[in-house]
Amino acid sequence: MKWTPLLAAPAAIVLIAPAGATVYMSEQQAMQAIFPGASFVPGGRAGVFRASSGGIVVIDRVLGKHEYIKYAVGITAGGTVKHIEILEYNESYGYEVREASWRSQFIGKSASSPLQLNVDIKNISGATLSCKHITDGVRRVVGQYQSLRGQ
Repeated sequence: MKWTPLLAAPAAIVLIAPAGATVYMSEQQAMQAIFPGASFVPGGRAGVFRASSGGIVVIDRVLGKHEYIKYAVGITAGGTVKHIEILEYNESYGYEVREASWRSQFIGKSASSPLQLNVDIKNISGATLSCKHITDGVRRVVGQYQSLRGQ
């Protein structure tokens, strides 16, 4: 049998794609899930959007164990977390961070909250790095929002 590059293309695609790559929702879908019915305008920084109902949505990503996790944090005008959504998850393990019960732990947290794994955010066994890095990311986003509000 003669070797043809077209037959090798599907095998190359399988080897390149991460094993658990999943896109759960778009940025627009996440913004509507966090602030239903609101319209959004760019917030002056990449990945930041202001909601017509008040508050902002920040699209961010953190490293899981080996791959990036893309998530959105909604922050109310008062500076508390309204909701978080997982947009893309590329790891083979740890996808449980998408469960609503885990994400709901962030609701109402602010820059004055510890926002630390195993302190005020519970860990998920088998998803420790994803839990830790998302928690660290949300703490960073909320802290930056608080700093900008103070200016």
